[in-house]
Amino acid sequence: MDLTIRTVEAYLAQERRWPGVVVALREILLGCGLDETVKWAKPCFGAAGRNVVLIQSFRDECRLMFFKGALLDDPDNILETQGENSRAVRVMRFRSVEDVAAASVAIRGFVTAAVALEKAGAKVDFAEAREVEWPEELIAACEADEALGAAFRGLTPGRQRGYLLHFGGAKQAATRAARIEKHAPRILAGKGMHDR
Repeated sequence: MDLTIRTVEAYLAQERRWPGVVVALREILLGCGLDETVKWAKPCFGAAGRNVVLIQSFRDECRLMFFKGALLDDPDNILETQGENSRAVRVMRFRSVEDVAAASVAIRGFVTAAVALEKAGAKVDFAEAREVEWPEELIAACEADEALGAAFRGLTPGRQRGYLLHFGGAKQAATRAARIEKHAPRILAGKGMHDR
């Protein structure tokens, strides 16, 4: 990820896999009256001062990611979860400009609904989300270093969850411990895994 990208034009200048798809999606989103910016080095579109949708380019597809997609009415099951741990985000996947054209009506409908949700102040309810277990290595590290334990507990629930998934995703105890050690300075600084 090239974090020096500050404009969508700069993003498009370096986009090699899906430039036509990104341009087609951008035209639809701007046509819906969304504001355009770059966040996380990707084209991000918003309304009412809030993020609504992000364009993500991957090796085998380009995705349109709705930040609060879980709240969108989707009777035809067009939207998909981004991954097994996604709770709010829903995506649409594209492999050609023709895919975008075929989905343009649905995209506009989802964008209109997503903007209405933002204006209404709708929030995704994370209260029912499944708890992520603390790996034994993190428990031990937090017991050995009270500052680390306090810093980890002081992180936002989303930042905690990100670390817990990352740490717990390692199969070997040594790898889990190494991940915790690597990220301890970031935790102590109050940062999430992807914060700058």
